[in-house]
Amino acid sequence: MHRFLTAFIYETSTEHKQEFSRQTLFWLIISLVFAVFYGILGLQKAFRGEYVVQDDAREYVFWMQRFINPELFPHDLIADYFKSITPLGFAAIYKMMASLGVTPLLLSKILPICLGLITSIYCFRLCLEIFPVPLAGFISTLLLNQSLWFKSDLVSATPKAFVYSLLLAFLYYLLRKSWLIICFIIVLEGLFYPPLILISLGILFMRSRGHYLWVLAILGLAFIVMLPYAIASVEFGPVVTASQAWKMPEFWPGGRHPFFDPNPWQFWFIGQHSGILPPLMPPLIWLGLLLPLVVKYSSRFPLINLIKTQIKILPQIIIVSLTLFFAAHTLLLKLFFPTRYTIHTLRIVMAIAAGIALTTVLDSFLRVYQQKPQILQLILTVTLAVILLFYPNFSGRFPTTDYRQSGEVSLYKFLLQQPQDILIATLADEADNIPTFAQRSILVGREYALPFHLGYYSQIRQRTSDLIDAQYSQDLVAAKKLIKKYQISFWLVENTAFQPEYLTKKTWLQSFQPAFKEALSSLKQDNTPALAKLTKHCSVLETEQFTVLKAECIVNYRQ
Repeated sequence: MHRFLTAFIYETSTEHKQEFSRQTLFWLIISLVFAVFYGILGLQKAFRGEYVVQDDAREYVFWMQRFINPELFPHDLIADYFKSITPLGFAAIYKMMASLGVTPLLLSKILPICLGLITSIYCFRLCLEIFPVPLAGFISTLLLNQSLWFKSDLVSATPKAFVYSLLLAFLYYLLRKSWLIICFIIVLEGLFYPPLILISLGILFMRSRGHYLWVLAILGLAFIVMLPYAIASVEFGPVVTASQAWKMPEFWPGGRHPFFDPNPWQFWFIGQHSGILPPLMPPLIWLGLLLPLVVKYSSRFPLINLIKTQIKILPQIIIVSLTLFFAAHTLLLKLFFPTRYTIHTLRIVMAIAAGIALTTVLDSFLRVYQQKPQILQLILTVTLAVILLFYPNFSGRFPTTDYRQSGEVSLYKFLLQQPQDILIATLADEADNIPTFAQRSILVGREYALPFHLGYYSQIRQRTSDLIDAQYSQDLVAAKKLIKKYQISFWLVENTAFQPEYLTKKTWLQSFQPAFKEALSSLKQDNTPALAKLTKHCSVLETEQFTVLKAECIVNYRQ
């Protein structure tokens, strides 16, 4: 084993290009094999049942079913909003595949493995541009793939899933000064994930010496491609300001999108939307922090002398990311959440740095072992190799996919038989799945209650407060008013919905005051909501967990 590794490490430093090409191809193929393997593990979870969908994908998959049936979700506030904030290129991919018979739900499951392969190719090639050792390219690509499958960004098949392939391609062609291709990638970034343009432009400015005309052309191109996205979101504006967000419980712990936190460590470092540090796994990726030390003590790690001046791009990426991170904090929500500018870039930088550092360390171990065989070097080499290759197997949460499976088959089949213009009212978490699996509109749902654009969220907030009032009022008049106001067709009630514990577990509903507080107080006083008395009289479908009430029956009921 040590001879095999030694050969591939040392031969990369020879001048035999043909031999180098064979080694490069070998390690690239191995990299792609692992990428496919991890993708297959994800596919196994994606197809473990009939009704399975990735958590974040629900926000996009449901409305894009219009590409197959344009009559779905007529006059649907939620569908229209998510359509408006969906990047054009991302929607175009789904629309094109729908025209070929591939449903949005199916595409969302198979797209991650395709993006994983593209990401792997560019990660491998980018690493070789910095450090021409194929083994380092393999290790970097492997660590990046493992890191991506420990998180749900790639598997979500949402716009953020395109970040890695686009950013890595941009960095690769930037190092090669392929300006026309860079222009094309900038367009793609604007069409798939607009915030990525800011990162790319920042890196471009730091490396723009002598190429000012190209930089100006790319800047103009970026402005043009961002314009449609900015205009589209105006319909549901304005965007929540920092002062408004500070007063909204939705942006505090327990809310729909927690951002602020009284704990400084949580807020600045590890907060989901505010922290600077991405939750990086596997553990070996943190060895990227050792790269500066390896470079400093190059006499002990001679292979590091192959490193190119292109290595400067790694600290440049970090500088740009941190600059945008603090800018996003300063201009809260105008540049989206701050973590968008560090979580993806730091993952890439750390993977490449770790790949280079590990390769040089392994080389050093093998050099010492060849000169004077010692069991310690062999044990360390084997240990690093085992951790590198098999750590995901020891983790109980790999791959992390956040696929959600529902067993409410009878509910979906019932709703699919109803007219396409029906509207369902419910506070149950199942509301998040109904638009995707039953292709019918809902009044509100946690997954779709994004508090960013007030033109949209003010309506969602009003709907949710009205629904809480109506469902827990002791007077049926509130329920009847809700039905008439929003033209409700069916009311989905969970069997435990009229117990205090039901409400206390739904922390996102606590943002809707005073409706939530009044409803919880009423339940704790053992008051029976008027709607609870109709669960048998107006039921049109009963499952183990839910009861579907016909809204017309509720309206016509006489107390």
